Amino acid sequence: MPELLISEVARQIGLKASAIRYYEQIGILPPARRSSGQRRYDSTVLYRLAVVQRARQMGFTLDEIRRLFFGFRKAVTASDRWKKLSEKKLADLELLAAQIREMQRLLKSMSEDCNCHTLDQCGKGMFLRQCGDISLKAPAGNRGLKRRNN
Repeated sequence: MPELLISEVARQIGLKASAIRYYEQIGILPPARRSSGQRRYDSTVLYRLAVVQRARQMGFTLDEIRRLFFGFRKAVTASDRWKKLSEKKLADLELLAAQIREMQRLLKSMSEDCNCHTLDQCGKGMFLRQCGDISLKAPAGNRGLKRRNN
C-alpha cells in the first residue's frame, strides 16, 4: 500500500496540512509514521478524515468527534456510536433553537416597544421591572425584561 505525504492527504481530503497535524496532536488521528522526518500515512487516514469532516459539518465538536472514535467499547458498532451521539446533538440543537426563538422574540419586543431617548432611561425601566413585573424569560436561565413605553 503506497504511503501518502501530508500534502497529498491534505489535497485529497481538502484540508490544510496544519489541520491534519492538529488532529494528530489532539489524538483524533493516530501518529503518522515518519520517514526522513516527513509524516507518512496509509490511505486509511483518508477514511478517518472523511468521518471527521462529516461530523464537523453536522456540528460536532472535536471533543464529540474524539468520543465517536474512542468513547465507546470496541464492540460498539459505528452506527450505534452515530445514533448515541446524534441523539445528544439533536437534543442540544432543539434547546439552542428554543433559545434562539426566545432571543428573537426579545429583540422584536425591544425594537417595537422601546421609546426611550437614553440608555439610562432604558436601564431605569428595566431595573424597575426587575422588582416585580418580569414578563419574559430569557434563554439559558437568564431573565429578559419586557419593555414598555417610557
